[in-house]
Amino acid sequence: MGNIQAVIDLSEELYLSLSSMGLTKDKLAQESKKLLALKFYRGKILSLGKAAELSGLSKWDFIEYLAENDTPVIDYDEDELRRELSTVDRLKGRLKK
Repeated sequence: MGNIQAVIDLSEELYLSLSSMGLTKDKLAQESKKLLALKFYRGKILSLGKAAELSGLSKWDFIEYLAENDTPVIDYDEDELRRELSTVDRLKGRLKK
């Protein structure tokens, strides 16, 4: 499957301001993809793997990026956490036998 290009328009003045800070078109695109991936991961729109893919980072590098941006990799609600802990308890019981 091919790639789809998404484009953002910037005023020339804004682009000149950003480029004077060293933000080339490539850097702007890269940072935009990372920020979108972060937002979509936080909003539970994309999974970890898909968000990493969007960001252009490896899964491990994206996990580090999440940590740098105070975003937990695992974000269970109370019921999900309770189910996970229950599963752990059941598995521990099986190992003791």
